[in-house]
Amino acid sequence: MAEHEVGTQNEWQAARDELLEAEKELTRRGDELAEKRRELPWVPVEKDFRFETTTGTESLVDLFEGRSQMLVYHFMFGPDYEAGCTVCSSIADNLNANALHLNAADVTVLLVSRAPVDRLDASRKRMGWDDLRWASTVGDDFNRELGLLATEEELEPFLEGEIPPTVARMAELSGTDVKAYVTEGPGLSVYALSDGRVYRTYVTTARGLEGPAMGYYGLLDRTPKGRQEGADQPLWLRRHDEYGAT
Repeated sequence: MAEHEVGTQNEWQAARDELLEAEKELTRRGDELAEKRRELPWVPVEKDFRFETTTGTESLVDLFEGRSQMLVYHFMFGPDYEAGCTVCSSIADNLNANALHLNAADVTVLLVSRAPVDRLDASRKRMGWDDLRWASTVGDDFNRELGLLATEEELEPFLEGEIPPTVARMAELSGTDVKAYVTEGPGLSVYALSDGRVYRTYVTTARGLEGPAMGYYGLLDRTPKGRQEGADQPLWLRRHDEYGAT
């Protein structure tokens, strides 16, 4: 471990008290942002999206399963992937652990991807996500409408540049090439069902997923070494049944 400043208990306590004030301010600011999220205008979902599930073809309304709110995680598992994205798998671990509690609060939690439903369900069973359903989108519009599915034209500048090693490694871990891997995008979209009509209420992606769906980062941020990520550090994240493997 790198050398670090060492101090007395009194010095630590003084620094900790100063940090605590900043943490309290961040908490207050987080409460304000949560209220602003709830105040966002609702957007009616006009398209008749369809999804393939293990029980057949379902509409967006069907996926609510009788609840009035729904969190949809757009899981990077494209038609050409052999396995789902490693990072998305870690997010699904967190969602599965919280699904029963969210269900009790009138919220359905769902994974959606473009891969065939039989491949998705096999992965769900392998990972032990017993409290999550995983639906396959019929067509590309559901992800594309939210900017979570890129076109070849949009990807061209990225693919013509130097590919970050982490991206190349993630593509390899998903059993696909870089182009197919980055065609997909992760995201969380939120919906309300009112009087039989579906409304989109919130969407986030990238680092916006850390707070609600990547709890391990919050814990790592409180450890001495932190996240241990960077261009010169090896990728440590794995699917939960792969830790300890060569």
